[in-house]
Amino acid sequence: MPLFLHFLSLFSLFFSPSNSLSLTSHSLSQKPSLSSSSASAKLPFKYSNALVVSLPIGTPPQPMDMVLDTGSQLSWTQCRGEVNGKLVKPGITMFDPSRSSSFSLLPCNTSLCIPQIPDFTLPTSCDQRRLCHYSYFYADGTLAEGNLVTEKFTFSNSLITPSIVLGCAKASTENRGILGMNTGRLSFISQAKISKFSYCIPGRSGSDPTGLFYLGDNPNSGKFKYVNMLTFPQSQRSPNLDKLAYTLPMKGIRIAKNQLNISPAVFKPDPSGSGQTMIDSGSDLTYLVDEAYNKVRAEIVKLVGPMMKKGYEYASVADMCFDGAVAAAAGQGIGDMWFEFENGVEILVGKGEGLLTEVEKGVRCVGIGRSDRLGTGSNIIGNVHQQNMWVEYDLTNKRVGFGGAECSGLKA
Repeated sequence: MPLFLHFLSLFSLFFSPSNSLSLTSHSLSQKPSLSSSSASAKLPFKYSNALVVSLPIGTPPQPMDMVLDTGSQLSWTQCRGEVNGKLVKPGITMFDPSRSSSFSLLPCNTSLCIPQIPDFTLPTSCDQRRLCHYSYFYADGTLAEGNLVTEKFTFSNSLITPSIVLGCAKASTENRGILGMNTGRLSFISQAKISKFSYCIPGRSGSDPTGLFYLGDNPNSGKFKYVNMLTFPQSQRSPNLDKLAYTLPMKGIRIAKNQLNISPAVFKPDPSGSGQTMIDSGSDLTYLVDEAYNKVRAEIVKLVGPMMKKGYEYASVADMCFDGAVAAAAGQGIGDMWFEFENGVEILVGKGEGLLTEVEKGVRCVGIGRSDRLGTGSNIIGNVHQQNMWVEYDLTNKRVGFGGAECSGLKA
């Protein structure tokens, strides 16, 4: 597994304000779209360090693997094609535009191709064919570039999206595409006019790594507990703030019965935007700013310091680690860890040995890293701490819901 998948924090290095844009939708031939109040789609996904869902792109649909990422905007898929006469990434499943009747390339004169447009981390440009070329750069170093196109997603014979702008990647450092699910105007949910989505991530230690993903209503939502998201005016100018992220009002951290002495201000954005706490399905680990990380680490050292792996640091971000031989005892010594939010909502980060995640053969760590090592001043709740519970993003009511579940036993 490439290193960047172990801390796949796929939020952009430069954050994008939302601007008005007219997107043309083709006729849906009287078929309901995902924007219909009663419409929903239920899809399985595979989980290791990322949530990989197979999506039906094009007409007729071609199944393409994409990483479900609530921390980024533009969706893109690997496209079949040639660069300098050589087939791009042979042996990898790629979308074939020539097989789709709904595929359309965007020309340079589209409003989306204006240089310096804020929805992209690098300026769009014109290629030699007078087509719109994009480059997208992520915080972990992942890069994807190709042409902007429009295409439809067909979830069944009766459920189809309007034409959606996405990237048709001809070069990237990843073998799979990205399903951008933040609140930006070019994200999949914004363009498909989806007001709600949810997923249930299975535990890594189980025999079945398959989770479940809903686009639209979730029949389990009556049992969820909700936290209102923090939102920010588009006029706000804070250099370290991601206004398009799902920002939660975190209050504190508890280990066993001990409430850590961390000021709630550590988890809220300051005037520069640092301290923002976001939930991100595209990040594997959870990341904390130094003040919070140091308090957690000090408590872990107090409880099980002699068991910690001396001088070890995983991926230059995490150093609360243990050899496999002592992991069970270390987990029991630490006990339960909780993230606390407003409205009495809590996330059980882990209990006992389940608090620790295997990062390499024979080594288990508390799945928390230092966010400053990513070059960001944000707190990020990664997917390792979203296991075995429903996480629902309710865009209409601007809230995130949580509900306990045994995610590996769910069926699509």
